[in-house]
Amino acid sequence: MMTTEPAPIQACTVSRDVSNFDLLIEDMETELGESWGDLTFDEAVIFLGQPDASKLEFIAIAVDGEDEDELTKISGIITEAKERNIRVILIAEEVSPIALHQLLRLGADDFVPYPLPEGALHDAIERLGQADVPNLPVPSHAPAMANTGGRDGVVLAVHGLSGGVGATTFAVNLAWELATAHDGKKKETRPSPRVCLLDLDLQFGSTATYLDLPRRELIYELLSDTEHMDGESFKQALLSFNEKVDVLTAPADMLPLDLISGEDVERLIEMARSHFDFVVIDMPSTVVSWTETVLNKAQLYFGLLEMDMRSAQNVLRLVRALKAEGLPTEKLRYVLNRAPKFTDLNGKARVKRLAESLDISVELMMSDGGKLITQANDHGLPLALSAPKVPLRKEIQKLAGSLVELGESIEVAA
Repeated sequence: MMTTEPAPIQACTVSRDVSNFDLLIEDMETELGESWGDLTFDEAVIFLGQPDASKLEFIAIAVDGEDEDELTKISGIITEAKERNIRVILIAEEVSPIALHQLLRLGADDFVPYPLPEGALHDAIERLGQADVPNLPVPSHAPAMANTGGRDGVVLAVHGLSGGVGATTFAVNLAWELATAHDGKKKETRPSPRVCLLDLDLQFGSTATYLDLPRRELIYELLSDTEHMDGESFKQALLSFNEKVDVLTAPADMLPLDLISGEDVERLIEMARSHFDFVVIDMPSTVVSWTETVLNKAQLYFGLLEMDMRSAQNVLRLVRALKAEGLPTEKLRYVLNRAPKFTDLNGKARVKRLAESLDISVELMMSDGGKLITQANDHGLPLALSAPKVPLRKEIQKLAGSLVELGESIEVAA
């Protein structure tokens, strides 16, 4: 009598209870037949420490809102898998942005929202295979870019979805609050995060105005020849604001947005990441050829909008454009600026209707600071130094504090 060898296990799902993800079960069976297994979080911790785990091609970690109390354990599973060169697909349903960011930053290779869109798991598995292409050796004549900073910074992009929605105000103050997150705290022994603010709005960028910094010709020289950029030339182009935030301002002259390519932007971001803990990018409101590069490099991509028709229409246009190109819309975090006050119940209802009509989640609502915000910008000072008690400042400070705490918890877990 002949016996059939069981199919070798190529992948595993990892979840609290896989029966909560019935669409995942169906897609795993479609893609792998019987060549996959299922593990709980506790079982995965044990299994990944065994020799058989090295045979896995990938694990699909499925989490929902109830799993946020288990983030430390899930983070450990991702870290252990990456150490064994096992790819990780993260599947998440109703997980908070902060928790999702933490798990993605630990090294998950791909992300798929749940309920699974048609063919999403298949596409994710295909992308894992494409990432197996070996890196070709760099020709000896190619100039080397000295990334000697030794850091691995978090990239936060800020994009105004309409003119005048306060994107630069948000970017400048977020950078300042990240850099000063530990200031004034008693018994704080950790150094403050190193923060870099990149103004990539080459035509109308105003971070220099909002921080009262000069615009120098050196910026154009750096951007026009990033291929030969090294750590020293990059640092020379930066200006320090109050010895807290290093800023790459927009150029002195209005330049075409296609002056730089996706490769230029990638070099710039990687250089900044290697020297700083956080890299905040102030984007032009226009979508350009290298917007895709920033979106792929960023851990979070903040899209600022207001309660008006132009913002709503632009959100729809942006989402359609990103989906048409197969770009990761899950990184978008919508920020409603000049939001209704806490006591404005009718305003809150309008926000809910706006989000439902656009099929988005408005995750951050920023107060209208009125003339105080304009005055702070005109004086070239962050809100913390000019109007520290204004609600908008406190809201950005809270966001920055949570991002810094998240980054530090990841470092401890790693």
